[in-house]
Amino acid sequence: MSQVPSPFDPIKIGPITLRNRFVRSGANEAMTVDGAPSKALVKHHGDVAAGGVGMTTVAYGAVSKVGRTLANQLVLQKENLPDLRVLADAIHAGGAKASMQITHGGSFVTSLKLDQRAMSASGGINKAGLFAGNYLRRAMNEADMRQVIQEFVQAAKLCREAGFDVAEIHMGHGYLLNQFISPLDNKRTDVYGGNAVNRVRFPARLLAAVKDAVGKDMAVIAKINVSDGVPKGATAEDGVVTARALEQAGADMLVLSGGRNVDSPWYIFGGNLNQKAMEEVMAQKKFSLGAMAFKLAGLGAPKIDFHEMYFLEHSRKIRAAVRLPLAFLGGVHSMASVEKAMAEGFDCVVMARPLIHDPDLVNKFRSGALTRSGCTACNSCVAYIYHPAGVRCVLNPPNDLLLNQRRASEQ
Repeated sequence: MSQVPSPFDPIKIGPITLRNRFVRSGANEAMTVDGAPSKALVKHHGDVAAGGVGMTTVAYGAVSKVGRTLANQLVLQKENLPDLRVLADAIHAGGAKASMQITHGGSFVTSLKLDQRAMSASGGINKAGLFAGNYLRRAMNEADMRQVIQEFVQAAKLCREAGFDVAEIHMGHGYLLNQFISPLDNKRTDVYGGNAVNRVRFPARLLAAVKDAVGKDMAVIAKINVSDGVPKGATAEDGVVTARALEQAGADMLVLSGGRNVDSPWYIFGGNLNQKAMEEVMAQKKFSLGAMAFKLAGLGAPKIDFHEMYFLEHSRKIRAAVRLPLAFLGGVHSMASVEKAMAEGFDCVVMARPLIHDPDLVNKFRSGALTRSGCTACNSCVAYIYHPAGVRCVLNPPNDLLLNQRRASEQ
């Protein structure tokens, strides 16, 4: 029986080595200026890096402008290269590796009106886009697939040029690649639809292309759902099929998440959204279609009581099925949970809310100053992806709005 590693031990992921096994999860920060990183985003990830993580993940780097779900998301385009370099440099200055979450929303576009039907695995009514006037979606054809693959490849190359160490391809939460994996969206009858093996075919093909393009220099990882968390959605058994296909396609690590933004947001967070916080944020700014969609999704949720490691049962099934490194996500709020994840055979632990609450948490875990995060899992921070000053913990002082109004490279 192999020895259980310490979470503070280094780990090799593809061509890079993390100084430890703590990862800041990709979670929308709402810290951009015209699609470029803001000074607030640089401060946020710089603070998390200095706080001791092995890697921090910049959330939702859209591969194209039509790949955004919200207007305040980062776009991976050439004109933003100077700002991306400043961001990567700040992360490296804190001693961590820099990961970019590379994404396309497909038909999940809640706050932007598109000029044409949004792309998805299948056509028909687009319930995620109703508030923004994107009423219908169209099934991607082969030309669309080649275009999207090329956009992901170019985005990864841009991140490499900017100095990022890792490309995380987002295949969960209801975004484009998850629209292929999930039977909730994928109604195709060709080789990309039907059973779980076929449904992951296009996402695996895309990951292999990114790996071929940048894999010698960057780790190429994927964030997947262990389950959609709702009836008729992807199951843990489907998650195993997805994980095996991505391992074969060359993924260097998988981040194990779950749930979908429209169908089961409570499942993503292991607890209910904070409707009061959502209403307060919405009252502070002009009406937000995306916030309204999130709010309505939360209203239909079952009552969920938060508990730590809420994806453990499903994640175990994936751990048993594949050999590549796996990163455990979902309610890791204490050193006891970190050590449990290590003992269960997971290679990294992934956190967002605890690090939003306290960027210095990993240093405090290491020193013994803390054994548990002060995060209460109230989910108020989720509302702040719609706030002009960006994401924050409501237990802390407000963010500096001015930092979120200046580009990272601005002097």
